[in-house]
Amino acid sequence: MYKLLEYLGYDIPEKIERLRFGKVRRLDERLLKHFDIDTRSVGEIFIPFDSQYKVISENEYIDEWGIKRVFTGGVYWEQVSWPLKGATIEDLDKFDWPNPDSIDRNLVEEAAAEAKRLYQETDYIVCAEHPIYGVFELGCWMCGFDDFLLRMGIEPEFVLKFFDKIWAYQKRVIEIYYGALGKYIHYTSSGDDFATQVSLFCSVGMFNDMIKPYLKKRIAYTKLFTDAAFLHHSCGSVFSLVPELVDAGVEILNPIQPKASMMSPKNLKDSYGNMITFHGGIDTQEILPFGNKESVERAVRETIEIMNRNGGYIFAAAHNLQEDVPPENIVYMFEAARKFGRNYS
Repeated sequence: MYKLLEYLGYDIPEKIERLRFGKVRRLDERLLKHFDIDTRSVGEIFIPFDSQYKVISENEYIDEWGIKRVFTGGVYWEQVSWPLKGATIEDLDKFDWPNPDSIDRNLVEEAAAEAKRLYQETDYIVCAEHPIYGVFELGCWMCGFDDFLLRMGIEPEFVLKFFDKIWAYQKRVIEIYYGALGKYIHYTSSGDDFATQVSLFCSVGMFNDMIKPYLKKRIAYTKLFTDAAFLHHSCGSVFSLVPELVDAGVEILNPIQPKASMMSPKNLKDSYGNMITFHGGIDTQEILPFGNKESVERAVRETIEIMNRNGGYIFAAAHNLQEDVPPENIVYMFEAARKFGRNYS
């Protein structure tokens, strides 16, 4: 963001706060207005006071789930511990789970007040960022991917009990969070990565049996507190899961990673364009970091032409823009969106 501000001639702050894992930096309002962005975000994943959260040093901390994270340079915190790796099913009852009732209500009320202001005083689309992690990703983080994926196959009773623990936490956070701001938002989100670049982490059948019921409960319970549309984020090749996500209540799919297997805009639109809205789709792996004005403009034009026919498309990049994306390519992307965005409605 700061390279882009500088490129456009805006002042940048002298000191830039280092954000913990899971917290997304709010985009500078000057950039949002410069590119005529019509959404604004509120909320975040709040850390309960009553949890394992502990700052060890400037470069390491333990998060609310007992996971140790270390800052290794750049922009990311790396996970270096897995608190439930090798745990028994009995250990799940002994574990020090975070207490959702100890979330700072002042922070929640601040988010609600901002949502209300945006909803009542502006014409922006208001997004409430998801306040909780997904059941599957938490399992992989807390047990380790190898441990948790193996348990899904040979120890499903552990996995389902773990999911029950997380669902109890999610349910209470939903009550607190959407109970405060649900009336003032247009859409909200969840994030849980179900796939790699080439395939799903588990079969569709295993997803339906173990993961989908919890996503479905989460969305249905959220809908008790808000009329907002529900966006789900999953990286990777989730093509074969789209009907299941729709059945679970997902209305918008993000981020549409076009270089992943089966995830080309044409394949998605032809297969599921009448079922779900797509959000994202502009390649962040090759086109934006390594392309030029012509290739960026071509990618934007082709994506909009395919995805926006008969509606059902929200323009965006296919994930967070990384440090290797030249600021001029971001400008080219939004200029092209303005140029071609109204041609394929």
